[in-house]
Amino acid sequence: MRERTRVREGFVTSDRMDKTVIVEVVELIRHPLFGKVIKRRSKLKAHDERNECNMGDRVRVIESKPFAKTVKWRVSAILERAVTAEA
Repeated sequence: MRERTRVREGFVTSDRMDKTVIVEVVELIRHPLFGKVIKRRSKLKAHDERNECNMGDRVRVIESKPFAKTVKWRVSAILERAVTAEA
């Protein structure tokens, strides 16, 4: 049987690379012994085929085949656009 593909949601923190964005994923977990809620942050490099993502966008990424040595995720949807101040 195949494993389910992992899906994460996070915010784009960098879009300077060509067809690649860095997405910061924040997870809230409960400490197993003390019960305190802890924030766990991880940064993922995700493939963005059409360079549509901008900094601050909230995106959904799914695990996929490796596109490069460090790029193993793919942007599946842009959930919310960042508010930009244009002069």
